[in-house]
Amino acid sequence: MRQDEFDAIVVGSGMGGLVCAAYLAAGGRRVLVLEQHDVAGGNSHVFRRRRAYEFDVGVHYLGDCGPDGVLPAIFAGLGLEGRVTYREMDQDGFDRIALPGLTVDVPQGWQGYTKRLMEALPGDAAGILMFTDICAAVADETRELMLSDGDLSVADLMARTPVTARWGRSTVTELFDHCSLSPRARTVLAAQSPNYGMGPRDAVVSQHAAVTDHYLRGAYYPRGGGQVLAASLVEALEAYGGELRTRSRVGRILVEGGRVTGVGLADGTVLKAPLVVSNADYTRTVRDLVGEEHFGRRLVARTRQAEMALPFATLYIALDTELPARPNANLWWYRDGDIEAAYRRLAEERIDPVPFLFVSFASLKEPGARHVCPPGHSNFQVMTLCPPGYEYWGVREGPAAGERYRRNQAYQERKAYLTEAMLSAAEEALGPFRDHIVHLETATPITHERYTLATGGTPYGLARWGGVGNRPDTRSTIEGLHMVGASTRYGSGITGAAVGGMACAAQIMDRRLLSEVHRGARLGAPELLPPRATDWDPLAVSRGAGRRTARGLARIG
Repeated sequence: MRQDEFDAIVVGSGMGGLVCAAYLAAGGRRVLVLEQHDVAGGNSHVFRRRRAYEFDVGVHYLGDCGPDGVLPAIFAGLGLEGRVTYREMDQDGFDRIALPGLTVDVPQGWQGYTKRLMEALPGDAAGILMFTDICAAVADETRELMLSDGDLSVADLMARTPVTARWGRSTVTELFDHCSLSPRARTVLAAQSPNYGMGPRDAVVSQHAAVTDHYLRGAYYPRGGGQVLAASLVEALEAYGGELRTRSRVGRILVEGGRVTGVGLADGTVLKAPLVVSNADYTRTVRDLVGEEHFGRRLVARTRQAEMALPFATLYIALDTELPARPNANLWWYRDGDIEAAYRRLAEERIDPVPFLFVSFASLKEPGARHVCPPGHSNFQVMTLCPPGYEYWGVREGPAAGERYRRNQAYQERKAYLTEAMLSAAEEALGPFRDHIVHLETATPITHERYTLATGGTPYGLARWGGVGNRPDTRSTIEGLHMVGASTRYGSGITGAAVGGMACAAQIMDRRLLSEVHRGARLGAPELLPPRATDWDPLAVSRGAGRRTARGLARIG
């Protein structure tokens, strides 16, 4: 085979793209992964500052990483068991939900979760029990279906998922109304909704149930930080004959006569392959990389009218002191007890004072880790959802279209304004800490788009594509073209994207891959994986073999 010809090319190296690529390589295909950024990983990547602090961009915690977990099974199927391990968070309270006059620590398991909520809100106890019973049933049905080892008829599908058939495509607000829940109860039940970037009026019950169930199966953090996930997949890809090329931006996915023929890079290079998997943003894939002319009118109309999930702004903070003692739990802080009103204010671009915060404490999740921060210091992130679109930021087209925004005065003023508002809210939630800040950095949705090319700078992909709850499958209408990532029907987040990558590889290979590996099957051979030296650096590995020793890599210490 020629050097510019491959069996499969994967555009983008987020979790979905890397999982799909690694499984295709393990299955014997010659696979090339192309990534426009300096390192692979997408929203799972990290960055380093001052040779002392490492910040996770998107991996703040993972669910369902116990012995029966889906994500560990996906890695194990590639021979990676033992290379990716997980630290448990506080299983009696891995998420702390704080409202004025009310604090609820979310424990592992639906039963304990429901009991704790009913005790905290006794006036809503009956409605809470009804809500969680329905969500738990939907979650169980969809997980069983995801791990099933055979195709079901429509009649069998309906028989096995009766609660999902009744409630799965209803909005969370519709279920709230059915359960006659108060605004305060709705706020506690939907407090973690920023995990999927939508408020209760936009999110469907199946999505809310799946994400809630994911964490109620146990909350974890990967040892070594989020980059270990991507680096391990890169090791598997390369060990099984695949290749990762970073700093390689794809300008076009080539289609002739209704089928894929390869890709054209931004520098003019053409690479051939009969199979292309796009882990790029779904909207940009359809409209820019492939071109609307290659798709049917209905799909194009849906994509033009699509709405994205809400994006985040994030403060990356390092202190020269330790935070006051607190459990190994994330904090979900709300200014008041009406989450639906908070989302309405967000849509109206009224986010000062900041209505809610998510705070992730990296130095608690991996205490003593040299790469996180020096001894006696703290490393944490403060996040809040932002209005969609560019108008709020004073930006016209966005960095993916080439706009140079960083010297835009309106953008810088808005960024500084929101930074101050978030810091003020964080000190309300945590107590004073500004005098101890030694590093402060703000990432806006525009920053996120610059690095990931995600429409609107959201990590969560599509919120609406056609009807409520609709999302595209990984298989497209163009022969040889598949799509993975946060916008597919398999969900967003690390595990959702990984499951989508598995589903895509399974379609291509015509195997029930997820059920196979969950039952213990192994496609990869661990003996082919490279040894890890004591100074093994997941960030270096994630640059790909061709750039592993290139200059410019930040290191700790």
